[in-house]
Amino acid sequence: MTTLWKNRLYDHGFFTFATSIKHQMQTNLTTARIQKAMIRQPEIRLATPIDWEIKTNENWAVLGPNGSGKTILAEMLKGKYPLQEGSIDFMNEKKAKDIVKSIAFKDIYSLIDTSNTYYQQRWHSTETDEIATVHDLLGNKIEEAAELFSLFHLTDMLEKKVIQLSSGELRKFLIIKVLLEHPRIVILDNPYIGLDVSSRMQLTDMLSQMSRIDGLQVILLLSNPDDIPDMITHVLLMQKRRCVEKMTRETYMSRKNEWNNAIFQTVDYVSELPYCKKRPATHEVTFRMENVSIRYGSRTILDNLTWEVRNGEKWALLGQNGTGKSTLLSLIYADNPQSYANTLYLFDRKRGSGESIWDIKKRIGYISPEMHLYYMENIPAVDIVGSGFFDSIGLYRKCNAEQRAAALEWMRIFGIEPIHGRSFLHLSSGEQRLVLLARSLVKNPDLLILDEPLHGLDVSNKKRAAHIINLFCNQPGKSMIYVTHYPNEIPTSVTHRFELVRQK
Repeated sequence: MTTLWKNRLYDHGFFTFATSIKHQMQTNLTTARIQKAMIRQPEIRLATPIDWEIKTNENWAVLGPNGSGKTILAEMLKGKYPLQEGSIDFMNEKKAKDIVKSIAFKDIYSLIDTSNTYYQQRWHSTETDEIATVHDLLGNKIEEAAELFSLFHLTDMLEKKVIQLSSGELRKFLIIKVLLEHPRIVILDNPYIGLDVSSRMQLTDMLSQMSRIDGLQVILLLSNPDDIPDMITHVLLMQKRRCVEKMTRETYMSRKNEWNNAIFQTVDYVSELPYCKKRPATHEVTFRMENVSIRYGSRTILDNLTWEVRNGEKWALLGQNGTGKSTLLSLIYADNPQSYANTLYLFDRKRGSGESIWDIKKRIGYISPEMHLYYMENIPAVDIVGSGFFDSIGLYRKCNAEQRAAALEWMRIFGIEPIHGRSFLHLSSGEQRLVLLARSLVKNPDLLILDEPLHGLDVSNKKRAAHIINLFCNQPGKSMIYVTHYPNEIPTSVTHRFELVRQK
């Protein structure tokens, strides 16, 4: 057990750290200073040189729309990019790698070797025997880590294979792994996305306690102004790859609406959608599952579940992290082989009656955090959208002229046509999410499965995307399953709800 955890006190099930005299004496020192810094590569750099000083005891929120430069600024602080001009210095002349650690959605790649696994593999339990468990990845830090897992009620996660963790579970695991490295500055990129209400409350408490650790400072990169927790002391606003303003949290909160109106611009709503004119689907039942049970070893994920969605119905699928929502959706989308051991009907046809996986997928538009995780294709964004015609991860067939025109038009509808030629891997996570949303709609599917579709989007893009989803679903013959941990994000077109509970 390290000295860091020995001094904790218990408070509502979480750990609290005594603030040392040394910590109080260092209040006015500088932890990091960026002076007139400009990245060497022009395709990556911010629009203007950056000046930013971070003093001890300060915790910052970097706030701005998708693509505003938040991640670039964070990676500058980490020392990722060589500078053309200016400097970045740290206290005691230490190097960035010794002081700054970060967590972002794409860092899940460090836990899952996506070069040796594939998108559907998490559902093929017999093929994951050689994949590491959470316990395996902790190595000699397991004793120290085990107490943190216990405090956050995550002990059952330790023996899970990493590939079978939900998006929310992966994020919690990443936070604990970074805490075990005892950094000076921890940067968290949109840490709340993918977490249910209870987990968000736990994370807020965790961030508050982290802010009390002697010598630890937190920087949050946020797209949603409502996500700023009380432990934040300062706010840096960004827009169009520029630093707009730096201020105390109190100053920001006193002018919050004014700043938000300036930074998050008004949405231009569309009145109609492209390429959506076709005869409505005439099936009666979009899908039905009867007494479905899914187990992995001793773990029961779904137990004797029955659910029917009829043609034209729009449902919200709700439940906490780990209740089996992604597993249920994998059955419908034919990614999970256990779908053939259960009774399922799709578009009035019983599963296993001769249809291929591709026959199933061609009528379904799909987006999920897991799909986002495995989409590591270094190809232009417009080709990612076009891959939706072929239900492929990557574009292995060339779009014809009509399909490419449709892909570009859907990008225009989502406000991302200007980035159509940029590599998907060089986009921000929010821009990637908009590209994948356009991909889910490009073939005009009869069933739309949207698993946390607004994951990581800023305020304006959430409004735009929700409006587009409602326009699409208001057409006759369109069914939808919508998953979210934010009830206020449920589209107005949704008229039914189905909630899962965690199996014991």
